Amino acid sequence: MKHFWVFLFISTVFFTNTFAQKPEKLSSAELFHEIQKLNFLGTALYVAAHPDDENTNLISYLSNHKKARTVYLSLTRGDGGQNLIGPELRELLGVLRTQELLAARNVDGGEQWFTRANDFGYSKHPNETLKIWDKEKVLADVVWAIRNIKPDVIINRFDHRTPGSTHGHHTSSAVLSMEAFDLANNPEVYPEQLKWTTTWQPKRSFYNTSWWQYGSQEKFAEADKSGMLKLDVGTYYPEFGLSNNEIAAMARSQHLCQGFGRLTDRGISAIYIELIKGEMPTNNDVFDGINTTWSRVKGGDAVGDILYKVEERFDFQNPSKHIPELVRAYELLQQVEDIHWRTLKSKQLKKIILATAGIYLEASSESGSTTPGSKAVIHIEAINRTLPNVTLKQIDIVGVDAKLLPNKTLGTNQKENFDIGFTVPENTSYTSPYWLNEPGTLGTYMVKDQKLIGKSETPSGFKAMFSLVIDDVEITFEKDVIYRYSKPDKGELYEPFAVLPEVTSKIDEKVLIFATMDTKEVQVKIRAGKNDVNGSVVLDHPAGWTIVPTSIPFSIAQKGEEISVKFNVTPPNIESEGKIAPKITVGNKVYVKELVEIDYDHIPKQSVLLPSEAKVVRMNIQKSGEHVAYIMGAGDKVPESLEQIGYQVHMVDPNTIQNGSLDKYDAVVIGIRAYNVIETLKFKQPILFDYVKKGGTMIVQYNTAGRWSNQFDNIAPYNMTLSRDRVTDENAEVKILAPKNSLVNFPNPISEADFDGWVQERGLYFPSQWSKEFTPILSMKDEGETEKQGSLIIAPYGEGHYIYTGLSFFRELPVGVSGAYKLFANMLSVGKDNVKKNSNVKG
Repeated sequence: MKHFWVFLFISTVFFTNTFAQKPEKLSSAELFHEIQKLNFLGTALYVAAHPDDENTNLISYLSNHKKARTVYLSLTRGDGGQNLIGPELRELLGVLRTQELLAARNVDGGEQWFTRANDFGYSKHPNETLKIWDKEKVLADVVWAIRNIKPDVIINRFDHRTPGSTHGHHTSSAVLSMEAFDLANNPEVYPEQLKWTTTWQPKRSFYNTSWWQYGSQEKFAEADKSGMLKLDVGTYYPEFGLSNNEIAAMARSQHLCQGFGRLTDRGISAIYIELIKGEMPTNNDVFDGINTTWSRVKGGDAVGDILYKVEERFDFQNPSKHIPELVRAYELLQQVEDIHWRTLKSKQLKKIILATAGIYLEASSESGSTTPGSKAVIHIEAINRTLPNVTLKQIDIVGVDAKLLPNKTLGTNQKENFDIGFTVPENTSYTSPYWLNEPGTLGTYMVKDQKLIGKSETPSGFKAMFSLVIDDVEITFEKDVIYRYSKPDKGELYEPFAVLPEVTSKIDEKVLIFATMDTKEVQVKIRAGKNDVNGSVVLDHPAGWTIVPTSIPFSIAQKGEEISVKFNVTPPNIESEGKIAPKITVGNKVYVKELVEIDYDHIPKQSVLLPSEAKVVRMNIQKSGEHVAYIMGAGDKVPESLEQIGYQVHMVDPNTIQNGSLDKYDAVVIGIRAYNVIETLKFKQPILFDYVKKGGTMIVQYNTAGRWSNQFDNIAPYNMTLSRDRVTDENAEVKILAPKNSLVNFPNPISEADFDGWVQERGLYFPSQWSKEFTPILSMKDEGETEKQGSLIIAPYGEGHYIYTGLSFFRELPVGVSGAYKLFANMLSVGKDNVKKNSNVKG
């Protein structure tokens, strides 16, 4: 029976709110849970910096145990992180992590909000963070969130009192939360927001503390906890057959791209929250002294009188018997003057009425996408499975002049189907994440529409409004238009219904490196968004570059079909960089967007429209050696980058490494975090070191300190201690410590100027100590810190060389930073002359 409840919980709650996921189908037990939440009028806001920062145990506890509306405000979308499940990085990673957060909230019962802050990468201090974010803009967004969500209590994940002790984004989230707490109720602060919302004053603010704040569990045990609440978040929910811990773990496990899949656990689990502002609760209840009943709303008593009785007398065998009471409560709720509570509770109550009545409503398109000006057909399904008398009065498609007036009685368990056709207006906005529609800054996304700020995702382009008469009361229910289909190997599937351009283009290689004046063939892929698309494509380019031919005509017969056209691109004879961008003309319209689809089983399919372009770089770069073995770690695009400058990169499975199998390669490169994620490497260290001893070059890129098995002591042939040292300022001054070392001389002279144009950071997880055999090559530091000399160190070992580098080549090479290419070529060329070695290697 337990397995049934787990399946039922995941299959309903997991898909409750996610845009265009499976519709919710609540059991009687879950309906009762929803009615309990309907009868609790209290709100908690949890504030942190990134996806995966949130305490899912506490969010689930507040949502499912306290029955409070619980919202997680993540200041960023996690754009600066890494991706363990696919190629998405930067803004695309932010889209993926946004959906993973929504998936997590659909498990733990919370809601999700954001600000415009961009996760620009690791920051050591909130001063730096708030400068890059543009503090006033992000603070305004936090105030906006508080004014709209209207929380009674705010809980910060991080401590505003300890700047510099953790990630600058973390501390900044608490700093902004504390400031916004005092500003949200002041009408003179961000008065322009008051066109759409009202001021609000939360009652109290907490800090979600823990033993790590005190340095050890022993110190925390001795700490004064008189200003803290101790919450047991291990409570058990019979209606789900799950404990709060299990729900929280399942929610946490939705952060798959961060590698946060985890085991569930059970039992008593204590969480402490420290009061920061407001009055201390007297009964260990965050809502103590706050009216969370229907009586807090003028006119709410009459609504509560009905709904409390429904909760008290709920019939699990026949929930539909409560429909007359629920409908009457809905009528009374529409007379409540408080717009905030009327809107929130009407939405909850309508969901409960549909589920209690067993009414299913769906609006599904014929295909997953359409284009402006095209015809669209929406299939309507409506069925009433329990009530004797429900009338489907009207169906409207919002955004177009399309409606049906069936005025038809829905007989018990008799399915009714209708079709609604319409022409998509030419001015319909494309489906794409709203925060990516305009160019932003390093730290802040540009969002022009104030009403969109904070939203998790772009609202659905088309919605179906069903007007039903239930128990003689007309109620309108809103459903997003979706696309429902099936696959033999996956069954029934749901996707968002997207509005896309009639044609998009793409250049697969986002950076093209020209190490010589040789011409390269560049392939442009053109994809049709509708049938019978005809046009021409040109390639915009920087001055001095030559493109042949100047224009290429094309014709595509089928929607979704993709063709390729090829241009010959010749660089100038001097160093140059810029962008090439396909420009497609169809009739009198020009299209310049690339369509990126993010499609994983654990999130809804995402359509992202970005500028279609590629960076081109002409650099004078020399290299020695030909064949490189690459052992991939957590995932990066370094191999593709090295191939751009003429190396033949051979991907090597570490499980296949045997004595002598690496000897044919000029160098062996270990991908980022390889020792953290590939357990096999601990058994292959002797073979790798033997390869170096016989004359090979081994380059190890950054690994996170201490996160590997204790079965081997070191990832280097000599003593080396990794640390958390990093330099986060991508413009930090770089000094060359060993000007005569070959790494900065052969075959490319390296100067401080080669560190211009780096992105996001200089590097991370530098060694802090190393044996005398190593030579440090570079020195760098962030403002106010001591010099860090461990970003690039080299040691001879036998006849070869071992190199460890924490420099962020995995970020710099894919975006075409010339100096990073030259330095990496020098690392691969260590100990070699200009004669290519083993030119007959085959991989």
